[in-house]
Amino acid sequence: MKNITLKIDDTTHTKARILAAAGGTSISAMIRTLLLKETSEMDSETERIAALEALYRRADERARVSDKTRTGPLVPMTREEIYDERLG
Repeated sequence: MKNITLKIDDTTHTKARILAAAGGTSISAMIRTLLLKETSEMDSETERIAALEALYRRADERARVSDKTRTGPLVPMTREEIYDERLG
């Protein structure tokens, strides 16, 4: 584990000590928990974006396979095209 030094004003330090004591923990443990939570959320966001990008790539590949004339990503149908298809 790495050690870090944090400078805070006296009022914040006093409030943090009271909060930590009320939770039965230390200021260090509170900060460690906060940092772990924040970095975990950052990892989750990165993974979610990567999963969405992979999904879009697969959708584009499937569209190209099923329609050989398509050279780019799918373009959403207009309202008129949807109704024409359903009523046609």
